[in-house]
Amino acid sequence: MTGLGPVAWPPAPIGTERLVLRESEARDRAAFIELFASPEVRTYLGGPRSREELEAAVPEVPGRRPGLFVVDLDGAMIGMITLDRRDAERPGHVRPDAGEAELGYVFLPEAWGRGYAAEGCAAALGWFAGALPGEPVVLCTQTANDRSMRLAAKLGFTEVERFEEYGAEQWFGVWSMVTASR
Repeated sequence: MTGLGPVAWPPAPIGTERLVLRESEARDRAAFIELFASPEVRTYLGGPRSREELEAAVPEVPGRRPGLFVVDLDGAMIGMITLDRRDAERPGHVRPDAGEAELGYVFLPEAWGRGYAAEGCAAALGWFAGALPGEPVVLCTQTANDRSMRLAAKLGFTEVERFEEYGAEQWFGVWSMVTASR
């Protein structure tokens, strides 16, 4: 996985109607652990990790790297959104040289069903389109993950293909300013 490329990181916090997308801070550590330990959050992501393992492994300031936004609601982390380069070895690509930016997101269960994921992801995609104009963004999710499938459609991702990976059928789509503006 390579970085996003020639983008200034971290960007200034990105405000939406209800949320702030920002760089992680030490106060977010408990929420990071909760995200990775939650059976609900990790249903389609390989299952939860043990709290003991996470307490030992998660640094004091977790997730501080280019492409990772903490999603903040009223001063507290409710999720995270990532933009990373998709590994060339994985199936699913829209460019011959691979390495597309891939959108990822996880939210605490108490934040589900309120439109926060759509609001936050749309803001992250808008930032990305401004930082790297014309570059596509891909998204891969299990077809069994109904919430993620609906979010992909709402954000304007267009299906490219489906394939088997991690023992499940995966949906693979692409987003660009061209497809998003249709």
